[in-house]
Amino acid sequence: MEGDTVNIWPRMEPFLLGALQVAPSSKLSLHYLRKMVTYVRTRDGCFPVLGWPMWRHIACGKLQLPEYLAWLYFETFDLLVGHTPEERLEWAECLSQCSSKGELNQKRSKLSVDTLQFLLFLFIQQLNRVSLRTSLIGEEWPSHRTRSPSPSDREAKTSAQNKNWDDQVHLSFVQTHLAEILELLVEPDQLSQSGHALRDCQVSLEAVQSLSLLLEGSAGLNRAVQPVHRLLSKDPLQTRAGYSALGQAFPLHQLLSCLLQSLTLNPFGITACLRSGKKLAWAQQVEGAMKRAKIARNTHTAPPGSKIVLMSQVFRQTLAKTSDKLTGANIKIHRCSDAFIYLLSPLRSVCVDKCRNTTVVLGPVETSVHIHSCQNVRVACVAGRISIGASSRCTIHALTPTNPLLLPGNADITLGPFHTFYPSMEDHMASVGLAVVPNVWDQPLLLGTEGLVNSTPGTASSTDPACYRLLPPTEFNTLVVPFEMEGDTCEVPGGLPPQYQAELDAKKKRIQNWQKTVVDAKLSNEQKRQFKNLVEVKFHEWLVETGRRQELDSLVPSMTAPTTDTAQVHEAKQMTAGQTHPSSTAS
Repeated sequence: MEGDTVNIWPRMEPFLLGALQVAPSSKLSLHYLRKMVTYVRTRDGCFPVLGWPMWRHIACGKLQLPEYLAWLYFETFDLLVGHTPEERLEWAECLSQCSSKGELNQKRSKLSVDTLQFLLFLFIQQLNRVSLRTSLIGEEWPSHRTRSPSPSDREAKTSAQNKNWDDQVHLSFVQTHLAEILELLVEPDQLSQSGHALRDCQVSLEAVQSLSLLLEGSAGLNRAVQPVHRLLSKDPLQTRAGYSALGQAFPLHQLLSCLLQSLTLNPFGITACLRSGKKLAWAQQVEGAMKRAKIARNTHTAPPGSKIVLMSQVFRQTLAKTSDKLTGANIKIHRCSDAFIYLLSPLRSVCVDKCRNTTVVLGPVETSVHIHSCQNVRVACVAGRISIGASSRCTIHALTPTNPLLLPGNADITLGPFHTFYPSMEDHMASVGLAVVPNVWDQPLLLGTEGLVNSTPGTASSTDPACYRLLPPTEFNTLVVPFEMEGDTCEVPGGLPPQYQAELDAKKKRIQNWQKTVVDAKLSNEQKRQFKNLVEVKFHEWLVETGRRQELDSLVPSMTAPTTDTAQVHEAKQMTAGQTHPSSTAS
């Protein structure tokens, strides 16, 4: 019967935000995780919650991982947890008061995570493991579970690009590894000496609750999304999975069979968004330039954590948006070129993928901004985390409480301080729990191909010392958001680092001196006219040479056809082009 149909799918966020986009350390293989299961279940202070001191002991003392990497995994998992904005701001205030590493570790020692969920989080780091056969033939071998992709599936595959966004990869990963995932939830007395589950072993109801980190679903069509443990706690799944009320547990093999039969593609993933998502109206878009662009969203139907906005193939265009439709959404900006994109709302996460010659200005991003396979891209953001991989000639202006992650394949990356604002920015920052301190934009971690940290924060990698630089103050300019909005923010949140502020002050002084020189020259009216014309000619030459002309021209909406979209008219009134230079102040 249709009412008995229960669909279960992999949750998007653990794979999207939790799996680091680098090959994991071999110390996170199933072999070592099985040993860790036994250890944490048989030691005091490790179960059901695992504190930072105990995880550091396991990671550094048992698994021989560097402490930086141990904290990176712990911190990444914490980003996934549903902390309130107030809790995140309180934690930021605690960190900002630390003046030594000892004080920092003392604060960190107060943190703890759900032990079993953390184990599952460590396991899904295998998502980006590079297999030998993949490196040789370019894709995984066919599986009996896979089907021939439809045109929309192939389009989704192209747009997804990396595994973290690819819901079909998430499904395949869970189908392939579900037995191993369930084994990590089994109690040690039901495991063999090698860590494998014994025949007829049981998975407790308490342990199944941890599985809700990775799986969710719904009973029947158009029903509310629920964590998988709630679906398993009632019929029809409770009976199919063989739940024993007496033992409050499920037989592992029956639970495995039940879940595999119910697994399906995430109905709120990128595949479904491309297939049936709504188009998004923009405050700025030039007629004709958007014909090749694909902009879709599922924010009208998706539950929190599954909201997606996909922007693909935006070319020679300025797009601007501030809207509740963006708030809390995971944004993917894909294959955009020669574009200027302003997303001025509080966001959940952002991925800038395979873009070139593009400027992206973001509202506060609660979790992470990931830049992948980009060339000559500029990004300005306040974010919980920033990561950059396989990119070149990119400049990132950031305000972030965590060390920027420089993944393999980067070249000529420039890191600079956050340098812009818009009127409602500080309100948006508070709404996602981001503060102005701590701010470690200039202390990156460089991760190697095996997931190991090659350097300590703020120092160059021993394998690629020239992959990044800090922006010299002499090259620094602020960025002006060229739109009128309501709000109280009137300067860069937190201010600028002293050396950068001093350079801006020096530039302003030079401009004042130049203006005084012009006044003191006591030019005649004819000379003033000639001088003005000369300056304008030189300025327009500079606009063309630097590409700024296109940026300014694209801010003017097309007048060839009237706008008929009511929502677009309303948002255009909220965000209209100003007269200030969009990219930088005059130097």
